[in-house]
Amino acid sequence: MKMPILILLINLLSTVFMVGLIWVIQVVHYPLFDDVGAEHYERYQSRHQTQITYIVGPMMLTEAATTILLAWYRPDGVDAWLVFAGIGLMFAVWLSTAVLQVPCHGKLINGFDQSAYDWLVKSNWIRTIAWSARGAIATWMLVIVLSKTTSH
Repeated sequence: MKMPILILLINLLSTVFMVGLIWVIQVVHYPLFDDVGAEHYERYQSRHQTQITYIVGPMMLTEAATTILLAWYRPDGVDAWLVFAGIGLMFAVWLSTAVLQVPCHGKLINGFDQSAYDWLVKSNWIRTIAWSARGAIATWMLVIVLSKTTSH
């Protein structure tokens, strides 16, 4: 298998994994935060932050590495703008995570805070939409590669 195709496949898998995960977090997990109750909330938030990192960390790093590698190992037929759009969306996800969601979790670790919680749920739509768009772009790149491969 050619290196650009392998990188694209790993990128697609890690991105699609994160798309699924962010939708579960946005629609199921975050909305349940306000049902935990004050007595157990600090422990819950602490466990959430620790345990989610084991899942999110490796996948985000894999996605980031392969997203950037696609700029150097672009598969035949894939336009550069698709790769750079993916890179831009990845930076949007990382920036949103660092500037918006991490500070909200930092406030929530000390106990449930309604305004931090509301902002977390609202601002997380940035990541949800950006990751969904990344998933569409990565899928489209694979469709391009497969259409070139099957037409030969």
